Amino acid sequence: MKINSTFFCLIFCLLSVHLVAQDRITGESFATRSEVIASNGMVATSHPLATQIGLDILKNGGNAIDAAIAANAALGLMEPTGSGIGGDLFAIIWSAKDKKLFGLNASGRSPEKLNLKFFQDRGMDKIPAYGALPVTVPGCVDGWFEMHKKFGQLSMEKILAPSIDYARKGFPVTELIAYYLELSARRFKDYPNFAATYMPDGKAPAKGVRFKNPALANTYEKIAKGGRDAFYSGSMAATIASFLQSQGGVLTKADLAKHTSEWVEPVSTNYRGYDVWELPPNGQGIAALQILNIMEAYNVRQMGFGSVDYAHHFIEAKKLAFEDRAKYYADPAFNKLPVAALISKDYANERRKLIKERAARQYLAGTVEHGNTIYLTVADKDGNMVSLIQSNYRGMGSGMVPPELGFMLQDRGELFALEAGHYNVIAPNKRPFHTIIPAFISKDGVPWVSFGLMGGAMQPQGHAQIVMNLIDFGMNLQEAGDAPRMQHTGSSQPTGEKMLTGGHVLLESGINYKTVRGLMRKGHKVSFSLGSYGGYQAIKWDPIQGVYYGASESRKDGQAAGY
Repeated sequence: MKINSTFFCLIFCLLSVHLVAQDRITGESFATRSEVIASNGMVATSHPLATQIGLDILKNGGNAIDAAIAANAALGLMEPTGSGIGGDLFAIIWSAKDKKLFGLNASGRSPEKLNLKFFQDRGMDKIPAYGALPVTVPGCVDGWFEMHKKFGQLSMEKILAPSIDYARKGFPVTELIAYYLELSARRFKDYPNFAATYMPDGKAPAKGVRFKNPALANTYEKIAKGGRDAFYSGSMAATIASFLQSQGGVLTKADLAKHTSEWVEPVSTNYRGYDVWELPPNGQGIAALQILNIMEAYNVRQMGFGSVDYAHHFIEAKKLAFEDRAKYYADPAFNKLPVAALISKDYANERRKLIKERAARQYLAGTVEHGNTIYLTVADKDGNMVSLIQSNYRGMGSGMVPPELGFMLQDRGELFALEAGHYNVIAPNKRPFHTIIPAFISKDGVPWVSFGLMGGAMQPQGHAQIVMNLIDFGMNLQEAGDAPRMQHTGSSQPTGEKMLTGGHVLLESGINYKTVRGLMRKGHKVSFSLGSYGGYQAIKWDPIQGVYYGASESRKDGQAAGY
């Protein structure tokens, strides 16, 4: 009898245990290591060398904002499969001086010449994933300079110097990045300038191979000396625009020149005495708040981590929140978005009534009154904390690598809808719906945890699970990230795609098969997925002892380190 390999993998992974941690004498068996604890500063990123660069910045007189920019620049070089200056950036910053949170939306807009009629005239019902058409203005560099102008201490020359040095001299490629570079090379090897930038000797660099990117070193040097205008105007902008137009795109130098980031007020909900903070749309952060509001009425602790009861109610709460996400989350400059209503307790109470003991095959959005990524977090000796996320979307992005600049451009424009009247419909100078979201938790007006989790639609689901791991299940910072996760796929999308019937539940290894069986009995479709559960970094502040705790999970090549 032949055994289906996917079925075998599913059963094996669901029954497996985390053998690497089973002999720990403290903590949960799924924890990969203890938390990192330090008193002067902490950096947590998805790459150890980026973490060390951030630490060096802190030790040499920089603050958390300087270190976050430096680490992000390093990740754009060392983890180009998830980030880079061709993409967008969002951040939540705790200013110790101001004793408040600041939100930065550094996402770019669509070209002036791109609108719904453009696609209708060409008989297109979906924006392509790759090529020049889904490219929106990259917001990352402007985001760096906005953060630096408001909070930075060191010069941008000093902040970018470590990445420039690594780009010229080379650095060893880590295991996970080598894996993703190989996948990207298969897709993009014939795209213009890709091989010249990312395939030395005609192939993607393997684990341990020293990789150099002199073109990116030159680009970083120009930005360090010339500021944000070196990127958004002048020869660099002309190169980006002319290249995209040669590939069938419509983005112009003027589109780049008029780009601006926006400082926004973070929004929050209180979950069992803790204020959980996200940024408002065009990102999807408030979906995490909606999920938490629905879950707050249940005794999550009593349900138990990994139980059928917990998983079922969480999945149904996610379905409800994501139907609202598909309808209402878009650029607020083009829509009057009902954010306050969506994250209100009253609205959650009404939506919660729809959850039954059987899995719902479909929910409709509520009626209210009117993407691989990198995440990093940094804290310094003065109490400043940065929660920063940055991405190109779809891993490396659009496939569009402008000549001799050393980076790929994002394809965020794919996330626009091509449906007249939709909140997220494509329009000139509009920001698309965005998946990348930073998060923050405070208690009684004092910072508690700066955290994030990468991975498209997994992000708000992961944020909510992290919060419940910490608050309901009492896990420490490392355990909260290492704990096996669940993910529901198949909800309606902000691009206009409708919900698959019931969707699919994906469960990581470490969740008991009893839970799988129980969910199936409730009508859930349980599927197997290799990966896609996100990547987590976090820093927690202990005001009593005056120390930081850091965590970086095993799903990535990252590191949390302090001094």
